[in-house]
Amino acid sequence: MGIGAGIFLLVVGGILAFGVRDSFSAVDLTVIGYISMGAGALAILLALVMNAQRSNTSHTEYVERRETGNPPPPAP
Repeated sequence: MGIGAGIFLLVVGGILAFGVRDSFSAVDLTVIGYISMGAGALAILLALVMNAQRSNTSHTEYVERRETGNPPPPAP
């Protein structure tokens, strides 16, 4: 999950927790909203941490030279 999925979960959780007043006998939508908001916050946090780790990598470039037997031209 990325940042977009985390934001989506936060929005859906906020709607369920604060905007829906329907009640079912077996399902409490307020608790489901709070759970999805927590999952969205965790998804955003993990996405930011993973992104920070990805940007801290260093890349080393190796250039291989092959000698062909011909000397390079003289510099002017």
